[in-house]
Amino acid sequence: LSMLSLFLSLLYLTSTFLNNVRNFVMPALLTWSTEPGLLPGETVVREGKAAILFPSANEVFYNPVQEFNRDLTCAVITEFAREQLAQRGVRILVPGEKDRVVVRLSEENGTEDQEASEQPEKEQQNEEEGDKKEYITASVGERCEQGLRVLEGLAASGLRSVRFALEVPGLKSITANDYSAKAAALIARNAQHNNVSHILQASQRDASMVMYEARGKKERYDVIDLDPYGSPSPFLDAAVQAVSEGGLLCITCTDMAVMAGNSGETCYSKYGSMSIKSRYCHEMALRIILHSLDQRAAVYQRYIEPLLSVSVDFYIRVFVRVKTGQAVVKNSASKHALLYNCVGCGAFHLQRMGKKMSQGKHMKYSAATGPPVGPNCEHCRQRHQLGGPIWAEPIHDIKFVQKVLGAVSGNPTHFRTSKRIEGVLSMVTEELQDVPLYYVLDHLSSTVHCNTPPLLQFRSALLHAGYRVSLSHACKNAVKTDAPAGVLWDIIRCWEKSNPVKRERLSETSPAQHILSAAPTLQACFEIREDENPQANWGPKARAKSGGGISSELEDKRKQFQGKRKKPITDSSQLKSLPCKKFRKVRPLDYNICSVFRIIGTPESCFISCCYQTSQYLRI
Repeated sequence: LSMLSLFLSLLYLTSTFLNNVRNFVMPALLTWSTEPGLLPGETVVREGKAAILFPSANEVFYNPVQEFNRDLTCAVITEFAREQLAQRGVRILVPGEKDRVVVRLSEENGTEDQEASEQPEKEQQNEEEGDKKEYITASVGERCEQGLRVLEGLAASGLRSVRFALEVPGLKSITANDYSAKAAALIARNAQHNNVSHILQASQRDASMVMYEARGKKERYDVIDLDPYGSPSPFLDAAVQAVSEGGLLCITCTDMAVMAGNSGETCYSKYGSMSIKSRYCHEMALRIILHSLDQRAAVYQRYIEPLLSVSVDFYIRVFVRVKTGQAVVKNSASKHALLYNCVGCGAFHLQRMGKKMSQGKHMKYSAATGPPVGPNCEHCRQRHQLGGPIWAEPIHDIKFVQKVLGAVSGNPTHFRTSKRIEGVLSMVTEELQDVPLYYVLDHLSSTVHCNTPPLLQFRSALLHAGYRVSLSHACKNAVKTDAPAGVLWDIIRCWEKSNPVKRERLSETSPAQHILSAAPTLQACFEIREDENPQANWGPKARAKSGGGISSELEDKRKQFQGKRKKPITDSSQLKSLPCKKFRKVRPLDYNICSVFRIIGTPESCFISCCYQTSQYLRI
């Protein structure tokens, strides 16, 4: 038996090793190649449009797993450049991207014509002026004098900056900085190797000093990208000052152990927020870095507007726009909140740091009142942990995310990770933006030691109760909802009635005992809810005819078949009185015979019989 167990263990370890080689090592090796004329020990790494010279001795850091990070950054900066340069009279050209055409149709029934006539005249004038205005086109790999100035503070091999130069149009200059002399020399070689030296300049300096010296309004960068090995906290103060008005700040954090609650005191020293261990730790990490950015920007009368915040693999990535405004900075206290987390059942409550009240044309700011919870949890009678403060406002700009998603889906061959980008951004657009954090369904069921309900039924129960619910990109079993924790536990109690737990095994002081001993105040309905059509005749429209509008015959046909699947016809007299297409007459006998099922009768009865026989045939 011992030899057999040893053999099975070795077999398992071997299979695990081979799977890791297949999933992680082989894709990376496929991007590595050798070319003539390289220095001894150098290879070429290909990613996107770039070909990077890389020393085999790993003297300069390179992580092939973060290709998704670099692809997403290129997509976000491209869309940001499209918005910014359009105001400067520059139109960018992305390879493989089709021109965006806006088609306006009007129907004869006059409903859309009436809506079009109600549009303000100013918008029509602005559109006419925009059509007459001549734009300067900017292509990838070309220097644009009215373009964006980009800084990559921690460039390492310069792969990210080279990809910006080769894949993002509308750039004026790119500064790829690194404190290492070997890295700076490698950046210069890679810029020359990819023929982008006219856009990309290598720099060997301290990243903070580079940004501190660019605090002047004319020296600021339009885009600053920071992707450090670890925490970006030492560079945040300089970054919020060196980015231009309305500029883009791209930050990566890989110290997830600190931000996920393993070292709360370290997280507080770096980001000014106490992290706690919880099921929603990944979204909390996003809100911690956003809190730190906004807090440091507020010192200089600046504030942030999150465009996109994602938790991917082993890191988090945020894209924020930085603006200046003393009046808006006063709202900073009301944008942040303390977090009360129950250690027993995981219920959480947020307490805003401040509140604002409108008094005519002025706003009055004051301290918030609290706490929102008692000494012990009302559901399981356990104590609370205090975390935060964290960012309590939306972490995405849905309109901007939809633009990025449309650009990526419209050009699927532009990035190698396009499918994954589409999946993540699609999930982001469906999240509830005004609901911070989330619950995990597995944790809710494990708290009371019952079977886990299907996610679809649990979401339907929340919808039937009148609350909103969505998923989260940060966790596959997450439930974001505006329902209070008491409603969630009522749904779990109703589910436990049909999937009973052995109460005799529960401790009297356990959270499960306290939760299940209370009677539910809400009777949950687990029937899968199907949303109704938003309007009549909803769905794909008919093809437009040359004169515009839809013919009356087609409109009558559409209304006739509306809801036909919900209200099936059982009476044969309600069927259409149309002749069968297979009907023909036998001249010598004057019989009406169907050529399909050989049924004798009138054309109308033939049609009904054909329908019946066809349905019977399909059932067989």
